[in-house]
Amino acid sequence: MSRVIIAPDKFKGSLPAKEVAEAVAAGLRRAVPGTETLACPIADGGDGTVAAAVAAGFAFVPAEATGPTGERVRTGYARRDAVAVVELAAVSGLSLLPGGVLAPLTANTLGVGELIGRALADGCTRIVLGLGGSAGTDGGSG
Repeated sequence: MSRVIIAPDKFKGSLPAKEVAEAVAAGLRRAVPGTETLACPIADGGDGTVAAAVAAGFAFVPAEATGPTGERVRTGYARRDAVAVVELAAVSGLSLLPGGVLAPLTANTLGVGELIGRALADGCTRIVLGLGGSAGTDGGSG
């Protein structure tokens, strides 16, 4: 029997990492019956980092924070015990820009700090911060 670990990142713009892993696993099992698969979605620190942590057993903690153009957005972080995974892209990312119009000089990262503050207030003592996919160029000063 074959054993295959499937560890993809997202296919940006089409599928999140979890769905990519599930599709590859289904295809392998169809092509090679009896193949044992283990789906392990991963992320590079940008979009999908929190989802990969949740797929690895962390719990999703919903939150609201300031988005890249100052509006409030529904977001969240992943948590296991006292460890929080915060993803910049989920609160200040390119995908949150209205109409997809880039705004590098005005978009900010204030919400990232708000999420970190929320995780600390919730009792987390270790923060893992994914920094990919930023809509702004404020260097985290948001």
